Amino acid sequence: MKKETLQHIVRFLIKTLTLSEYIDVENIPKQGGVILAINHMSQLDTPLLLVNPVRADITGLVTTKYRENLLVSWLTDTAEGIWINRDAADFSAIRKASQALGKGIALGISPEGTRSKNGQLQEGKPGTVMLAVKTGAPIVPVGITGTESAFRELKHFRRPRLTARFGEPFVIPPFEQGSRSQDLKKWTHELMLRIAALLPESYRGFYRAQTRE
Repeated sequence: MKKETLQHIVRFLIKTLTLSEYIDVENIPKQGGVILAINHMSQLDTPLLLVNPVRADITGLVTTKYRENLLVSWLTDTAEGIWINRDAADFSAIRKASQALGKGIALGISPEGTRSKNGQLQEGKPGTVMLAVKTGAPIVPVGITGTESAFRELKHFRRPRLTARFGEPFVIPPFEQGSRSQDLKKWTHELMLRIAALLPESYRGFYRAQTRE
């Protein structure tokens, strides 16, 4: 199956089974490499991002632990996702992600590094910022809601309400010599605050008391 066919199927399922909404999609650049940085709560986050109404060329980083799931593994490979081992310094995955951005492809990534088990935003890790600085790609923060309870809603024959809200893109300037560690921490925090600002207060978790409206 081709990626385009998979996207048509996923789009149909999401429109049929859920009440989905994409907000402020004008903030997504229509072309060129861009990082879509999301909060991550469910396996539905990736399909929701895959069928966004602006960038059909999107790919994403997916943890290798899902390779044991035959369905998820097949979906990831068909969607041309990039496998990443989050338990090690996976230079191969970073290289592939950099190459994708260099080719002008949109890349979905979770700065939290792993899925939140309680729907709350977790402390961000520096990998997304490192990739943005390395490639010069702009980052679009994305706040996703509703996916954490979607499967439970579907089991009770209710259509879950899923929302993806896109913030304004921004570019991280090159780090000054000797300030790499400090700049990584500063910009990772800034990115997470921008994601938190796109979420209802009940989702903001680690950043609840720090969020700028």
